[in-house]
Amino acid sequence: MEQRGRDARRARGYLVGCVVAVLLWSVASAQIRYSISEEINEGTVVGNIAKDLGLDKRTLKNRKYRIVSSSTEPLFHVDQDDGILYVSRKVDREEICERSNACVINLKTVLENPLEIHYVAIEVLDVNDHSPVFPEKEKRLEIFESTLPGARFQLQPARDPDGGQFAVQQYTLSHNDHFRLEVKERGEDRKMPFLILKKPFDREALREHRLLLTAIDGGRPARSGTIEILIEVLDVNDNSPVFTKDVYSAILNENAAPGTLVIQVNATDSDEGANSEIVYSFGKEVDKHLQKLFSIDPVTGKIKVTGLIDFEENESYEIDIQASDRGTVPFSADKTVIIKVIDLNDNPPEIEVTSFSKSVPEDSKIGTTVALISVDDLDSGPNGQVSCFIREDVPFAVSPSLQDNMYAIVTKSRLDREEKYFYEFTIVAKDSGEPSLSSEKIISVVVSDVNDNRPQFSLSPYTFYITENNGLIAPVFSVRASDLDDSDNAHISYHIPRDSSGNNVGLFLNINSENGYILALKSFDFETLKTFQFQVVATDSGTPSLSSNVTVNVFILDQNDNAPVILYPVSSNGSAEGVEEIPRNVNAGHLVTKVRAYDADIGYNGWLLFSLQEVTDHSLFGLDRYTGQIRTLRSFTETDEAQHKLVILVKDNGNVSLSATATVIVKVVEPKEAFAASDVKSATMDEEDNNVTFYLMITLGSVSTLFLISIIVLIAMQCSKSTDYTSKYLQEPNYDGTLCHSIQYRSGEKRYMLVGPRMSVGSTIVPGSHANTLMLPDRRTMTAEVRHI
Repeated sequence: MEQRGRDARRARGYLVGCVVAVLLWSVASAQIRYSISEEINEGTVVGNIAKDLGLDKRTLKNRKYRIVSSSTEPLFHVDQDDGILYVSRKVDREEICERSNACVINLKTVLENPLEIHYVAIEVLDVNDHSPVFPEKEKRLEIFESTLPGARFQLQPARDPDGGQFAVQQYTLSHNDHFRLEVKERGEDRKMPFLILKKPFDREALREHRLLLTAIDGGRPARSGTIEILIEVLDVNDNSPVFTKDVYSAILNENAAPGTLVIQVNATDSDEGANSEIVYSFGKEVDKHLQKLFSIDPVTGKIKVTGLIDFEENESYEIDIQASDRGTVPFSADKTVIIKVIDLNDNPPEIEVTSFSKSVPEDSKIGTTVALISVDDLDSGPNGQVSCFIREDVPFAVSPSLQDNMYAIVTKSRLDREEKYFYEFTIVAKDSGEPSLSSEKIISVVVSDVNDNRPQFSLSPYTFYITENNGLIAPVFSVRASDLDDSDNAHISYHIPRDSSGNNVGLFLNINSENGYILALKSFDFETLKTFQFQVVATDSGTPSLSSNVTVNVFILDQNDNAPVILYPVSSNGSAEGVEEIPRNVNAGHLVTKVRAYDADIGYNGWLLFSLQEVTDHSLFGLDRYTGQIRTLRSFTETDEAQHKLVILVKDNGNVSLSATATVIVKVVEPKEAFAASDVKSATMDEEDNNVTFYLMITLGSVSTLFLISIIVLIAMQCSKSTDYTSKYLQEPNYDGTLCHSIQYRSGEKRYMLVGPRMSVGSTIVPGSHANTLMLPDRRTMTAEVRHI
C-alpha cells in the first residue's frame, strides 16, 4: 500500500512540475507573487521576472539583477540572460513550512546602479504526498471490567506532514459493541481521538478486544493510516482518580529560572488504601522535548521549570498530565495543562546590510538610496516593534520601505565633496520593549567628486610691470589658478584666447599650459607700446570641463635706451654744428644762441642737462644747464679773439646716462658787419624758426589730442568702475629745455619716473592712454610726484 502511495506521489510530482502558477501583482505592496506546487523538479520555470517588472533583458544583466539570500543552497535563481525565475532544487513544502496553512517564500531581489529592491513572494501549494502515520503500529490499553460506560480513553493521534486540507480530517473505528469514537479539536489542525466506553465489559465472556483505528486525510483521492488497538480487560480496582479542576492553565514568563513553580495539579480517588494513593506523571504521549523543559513531582503534582523557556520558540505549551492510583490494577485519569508564555524583551534587533554603495556622487539628488538594510527582532508585540535612526548629524536619513523591517539609507540634503568627502555614521535600531534593547551598525560613505567648481585665479585682475627690452628666455610673469575639485576635475590648463576685437598682443606672448608661466616672444619698446591688456583662460579637465578667465594688465617701464637728439643747431649735412655771429660791442648777458635737444625716454631718463665740454675762453661765455641758453659773461675787449668754438654736452639723467654734443662757432664781428650779417641771418633764422614752429605745433597738437583721449578714457573708467585710482601731484616751475614733463613715483623701495604731456594738478592716470601714463594700483602704498620740466 505504501509502495502504491509513493508511485502515485511521484506521478503527481511529474505532473505538477510542468505547471507554472499565475502571476499575481499587488499594487499596495509593490510585490510580484507567484504560486508553485511542491515537489516540482529542478529547472522548472516559476515566472518571467523581466516581463513582470517591465524591464528588458539587457537592463537585468547590466544592473546585476540578483536574489539576495543568505542560504548556501537557494531554492530559486534568476537567469540574467532571459530574466526567468527557475527552481534550483526540489521544493519540499513540509521541509520549508512544516504544518503551516500558508507557505510563502519571500525573496528580496536587487537591481544596482541605482539601487532598487523588488520583492517576490512565491506561494508553495501543498500536494497530498504523505499519508497519515501513527507513532505505533499497535496500541495496548488495560481497562478494568468495572469501568462504567462513558469512560474516555485518549488515543495517540496520527501525524500527516501535509497541511491544510491534506492533513488528517477524520478518524474511523472498526465496528464493535463496546466503544464509540469521539474526536476532539486541539488547534493547529490537530484532531485528538478518544475511545468512549458505551457498554460495560464482561471479563469472563471476553478478556481481550481488538479494534482498528483509521486516520483519513482530505486529499482526493484520500490517503489513510491505521493503528491496531488491543484492549485487555482487567479486574478489581473500580475507581479512577478525579482531578479537582476541569481546566488547569498557567502564565509563565520566558527565561524563567529552573525550579520556578508553574502550577500544581491535584486529583483524588474514592478508593481506600493503596488504591487511593495518587501518583502524578506526564501523559504517555507527552513529547520528550517538553519533558526536558518541565518536570512534575509524582507526589505533590507540582510542575516546575527545568529547561530554557523561549517565547520565540513556543508561545504556549499543552501538557497532558496523568494521575494514577496505586491499586494492583491502577486506575488513571488524564488532564491537559495549558501554559501560556509571556514574551520578555530578551532579543536585540539585528541589522543586516542588504545592499550598499560605498561611494555616492556629490551631485546626487535628495532621496538617493545609499544602502538597503533589514532589521529583525525575534520578540513580539512592542518588544518586536523596531525604530531605526542615524545617531550623527549627517546628510543621510533612514527611510522605511514598503516591506516590513526594511529600510533605505537615503540622502536628505545636498552633498558637497569640497566641504566633506567622507562620512562615517552609526545606524541604531531600537525596539519598544521595557527596558528597550538596541543594536548598532557603522556605515562608511565616500562622496565622489563631480566637476562643479570652476578654476579660480589667485588675483583678478593681474597687474604686472616689466621693463622694456626684456629678455626672451625667462618668463616675464605668471598667473595661477586653483580648483576645489579632485583628480582630473582639478587638473588645470592655461591658454590665451585670440582677441576677436583685433588686439594682437596675445600673438607676442606664449603661456605654459601646465604652470601658467608666460614668455614674451618679442622685446617690448616703451616708446612704441606703453601698456596692453589680454585675457588668460584656465580650464579644468573634467567632463564637461569648466573654465574661468582673468584680465592681465601689463605696463612697460622705461629704460634709458635713447640718447638725446640735438634739434638745434643742425648743419645742412645733418651734423650738430652751427655758426653764430655777434657784435663785438654786446654787453654781458647777451643771448648768443640756445641749444635745443630732445630725449625719447621719460622721467630721469629724459631729463636733459647741458654743460660746456669745450670752450675757448671760459670767462667769456656761460651756459644755462637747464635751458641750453648760451650768454656772454662779459663785454668783448680788443684782445679777445674774433672766433670762439664752444662744444656743448647734452646728457640725460639715466643710471647709465647717454649724451650728445653740439658744436657752436661764435664769430665776433664789428657792429657794421654784424648789422649786415644780421639781416641775412635774420632771414635764414626766420625760415628756420618757421620750420621749428611748424614742428612744435604738430607736437603740441599730438600731445593735446593724447591728453584729451586720456581724459575721455578716465571719465569712462570712473563711470564703469567703483575703484578710484587717484594721485596727487606736485608741480615745479616750467622750463624750456625739453618738450615733455615727468612724473616721479615710488612703489615699495623702487622709484620710477614717467614722462608725458603736461597735466594739471590732481589729474588721474589711467591704463590704456597713449601719453606715457601709468595706473597706480594702490594709493595706500604708492606715492606719486609730478614734476613739469
